[in-house]
Amino acid sequence: MSSEVVVYVLTALGVVVVALTRLRLRGEGGGGRLRVGRRLLDLHTGAGVAAVVVWTVFLVAPPDSPLGGDTVGIVGLACWWLLVVAGIGILVRWLPSRGRHASAGADDSWSEGPGLSLLAHLGTLAGVCVLTWAYLTSVV
Repeated sequence: MSSEVVVYVLTALGVVVVALTRLRLRGEGGGGRLRVGRRLLDLHTGAGVAAVVVWTVFLVAPPDSPLGGDTVGIVGLACWWLLVVAGIGILVRWLPSRGRHASAGADDSWSEGPGLSLLAHLGTLAGVCVLTWAYLTSVV
């Protein structure tokens, strides 16, 4: 499989991570030990949508056009990295809380623990590292 195909597959997987995270945590019934703040979820969704749109435009635009230039690629990567930071922030909700005022964990209807979130967000971290490598080595 060529490196360029891997970049397109990772971009598509990014769409899945953003959409499933939004679906999983919408409303009052978010999974995990603690509820995720609305701002963090909105940051995750906004950065994810921006990353997918800007990065896809960068990938499909001709390299000699303004939309295929380095600036668009760097903005797309910055959005991907913001998505990763927000995703890691969402993962923090799985850390056990201790102390007198600690709250009990919330039920998670999609899995029996943090497995899905770990897979999605650590996979996104690895994927964004690959996208960054692909950009820096001019694969895309």
